[in-house]
Amino acid sequence: MKMRSIIIAISAVFLFGSCIKNELPVWTTAQVEFDAASWNTNAAGRTYPILTRVAGYGRVVSTADPALTRTAPGIKKFRVNLVGKQFDQPQTILFDLFGGNGGSTAVEGVHYKISRQLVIPAKSSFGELEVEILNPGAQTGVTAVDLLLVLNGREGIERSVNYSILGLRIAQ
Repeated sequence: MKMRSIIIAISAVFLFGSCIKNELPVWTTAQVEFDAASWNTNAAGRTYPILTRVAGYGRVVSTADPALTRTAPGIKKFRVNLVGKQFDQPQTILFDLFGGNGGSTAVEGVHYKISRQLVIPAKSSFGELEVEILNPGAQTGVTAVDLLLVLNGREGIERSVNYSILGLRIAQ
């Protein structure tokens, strides 16, 4: 009797447990996101990170990374990830400055230069956004300025809801 109960219990587990269908989600769209935003913690009271250093690709910013400062001007590169399907043709992605309350305080042409677009090469999942940091000279009463960048979606490529904004704090 005991053996019969064990056999029935084991049979029931295999009989009823094997009929569950797993419908796996299929990713049919593509999204763009800032690589640095997906690895670093959001700034206090913000929905995006504000970096004081140039982030290495695929990792959190560390003190070994170069600082964003006017005393170290030049082109700084930030990786943008294409999440989802790759394309056979290069994809141009546009981006803007994030304005509004708590928006960018850096002035284009004074603190930085950007082209407002980047290209993700054909059959690639990564592009690079280039920001040229300028040295306007010492400014009285200003310790840092913020540059907030936001990726724009377009037809066939959406912007990531969580990782489309990246803040850069440029020390003055």
